[in-house]
Amino acid sequence: MTWPEARATDTGLLVLHALRCAGTVSLARLHAITGLDESDVESELIDLGADGLVTRLSGGMPGWSLTEAGRAADSERITHELESAQARARVTAAYERFLVLNPELLDLCTAWQLRAVDGVMSANDHSDPAYDSRVLTRFADLDRRAAVVSIELSAALPRFGRYRVRLTGALDRAASGELEYVADNTASYHVVWAELHEDLLATLGLQR
Repeated sequence: MTWPEARATDTGLLVLHALRCAGTVSLARLHAITGLDESDVESELIDLGADGLVTRLSGGMPGWSLTEAGRAADSERITHELESAQARARVTAAYERFLVLNPELLDLCTAWQLRAVDGVMSANDHSDPAYDSRVLTRFADLDRRAAVVSIELSAALPRFGRYRVRLTGALDRAASGELEYVADNTASYHVVWAELHEDLLATLGLQR
C-alpha cells in the first residue's frame, strides 16, 4: 500500500468509491486514484467482482465499472462512513466552500483551452508561453485556496486527502511543461477536480 492515509479507510471501499466517482477505468488509473498498490487494487476488484459489485468491460471502453448492485452498495457504505465519523456537518461546510471556487475553476479551464485573438475566440494552441504562464499563475492562486478546503475535508474523512496529492501533482507537472496535466489528461487538474466534485455529491447524497 503506497499511500498511508489509505489505511484509514477500508481498501475495498476506496476501490468501489473510485469507480463510483470516475466511471469505467483501468487498473492503472485505479492505482493512481486510490494510491493503493496495483496488486492490492486487483485483489479488491476480484473480491468485489465475486460479490457482483463490479464488472470488467472489454471492447471500445475496456476497464472496470460498477454494477447497479455496486452503486447501491457504495451509497450505503459511504453513508455509513460519513455518519460513523460524525462528519456530515464538516463535509457539508467544506463542500459549500468548494462550490464558491468551482465557477472560477471552470473559467480557468476555458481560459486555458480558448483565447481571444483579434477579438475572436479560438482554440489555445499554446504557442504563447506568456499567456499560458499567466493562466497557470491563476491556477496556482486557486489551488492555494482549494488547499484549505482539502485540509478541512481530509480532517473530516482521511480518504479525501488523496485529492490534494493528485491536484498538487497535476499542477506541478503542468508547471514543468507537461501542459496536458491542466485539462487534457485523465490525471489532469480539471479531471481530478471533477472527480472531487462527484465524490462530494455522492458522499453527501446530493444531485447536481
